[in-house]
Amino acid sequence: MQPFAAWQQAFDPLLAPGARNYWKSHNFLQLSDGLIDVLIERTRRLPSPHSEIFIGQLGGATNRVAPDATAFPHRDIHLTSLLLVDWPVQIDPTSHIAWLKKYWATIEPHTDGFYTNDVVDETQKQVDENYLGNYPRLVALKNKYDPTNFFSLNQNVKPAR
Repeated sequence: MQPFAAWQQAFDPLLAPGARNYWKSHNFLQLSDGLIDVLIERTRRLPSPHSEIFIGQLGGATNRVAPDATAFPHRDIHLTSLLLVDWPVQIDPTSHIAWLKKYWATIEPHTDGFYTNDVVDETQKQVDENYLGNYPRLVALKNKYDPTNFFSLNQNVKPAR
């Protein structure tokens, strides 16, 4: 067990100055046999020594919060994962990103949503849908407090126009 702040800082050493990176995040309800097989198979072929496949167990206080109490609705998940590849700035990223996208395609059928702060190139539709039933409430808050969409460099909830 560890405090949430420690979880948030767990990847800081991987995000060193001069390194480029790409990642995907996803949640699991369970570690099925098929998922474990995929994880083992893909882990054997990491594209660089700085690549990482991280799986963290959730539960406890995380699951005691109502899905509509915060923006994060995935309160029934048991595991979350972050796939990360990074490389020095002078190296072509194509093979690293391709590896992670291929890996992602093999595990996506086992997933159930993602942690919005840990995604890179999901579409606006995917981000919106990931908020599940909370999305209309978030749009209403955005309309009230940020109708011009000034705060838009994140995985954006857009105000209604």
